[in-house]
Amino acid sequence: MHTVVLTKGVPDFREGKVSFDEDGHLERGKTPTVMNPNDELALKAALQQKVRHGGTVSLMSMGPPGYKDVLKQGMEEVYADELYLLSDREMAAADTWATAMTVTTGIEQFEEEPELVIAGFKTADGETGHTGPQTNWCHHMNDDLTDRPLVTHVIALDVDPDEGTLRAKRLVEGDVSEIETVETDLPAFIVTDPEFEPSYRKAEHRLRYKDLREETKQRAENPDAVLTVWDHEDLNLDPDFIGLDGSPTIVAGVDPIPKGPAERDATLVSPDDPEGMESVAEELTPFSGGE
Repeated sequence: MHTVVLTKGVPDFREGKVSFDEDGHLERGKTPTVMNPNDELALKAALQQKVRHGGTVSLMSMGPPGYKDVLKQGMEEVYADELYLLSDREMAAADTWATAMTVTTGIEQFEEEPELVIAGFKTADGETGHTGPQTNWCHHMNDDLTDRPLVTHVIALDVDPDEGTLRAKRLVEGDVSEIETVETDLPAFIVTDPEFEPSYRKAEHRLRYKDLREETKQRAENPDAVLTVWDHEDLNLDPDFIGLDGSPTIVAGVDPIPKGPAERDATLVSPDDPEGMESVAEELTPFSGGE
């Protein structure tokens, strides 16, 4: 069983060093990058399937060369076998549509179609939640490939490779939150929900988890040995349909995130100081609704 996980690097907003060019586009090469938090749940879903059923896991990302560190981080967490980076200048400044077109083409480079493709819910820098479903939709545009069902908001997952089926519980948000159970055929595309929880009920699964951890520690010491980098020529992509040129989204403007003050005035009050404690109570009382 082959699982492909899509992951992305996002600006490390904690550092307060997000860089934009004069046109308002994020300069990812000059911005500290971390793995998108929601993608960690997609990685956990893939790891659960590898522990239960074996097979291989591939991590794929589109971005600048620095994303190699993001892929390495993902490999350490999901115990992946292969890393794929889609990267060159022609892919830069892509919106979700151009990104989906590029990533879809990357997935189609595998000799055999993956049984499972997993994406995170949304990214911390875009917040659209479009890229996963759009990637699956772009796949359907190729008449030579099998249509993959799309299952979103997945909070629990169980795959049966022998039967070629997938059963998932998904969170349905409405007036009240409900859990819906769906079953579909493989190959399939799923988007994990922030509430996703992996489970390892059997002792053999917990032991397998431990063994995979040891194997990956060794592999992660030299991630370049399992890394494949593809540019737009490798993927036979027309530059007019990817990156900024292939992005229909127009950025009207970007407002920088204000950085909080490095220092704040503080008054130290000792619990042994009755007058000091009384002043604290007077300050907090109006906010508690009391008198």
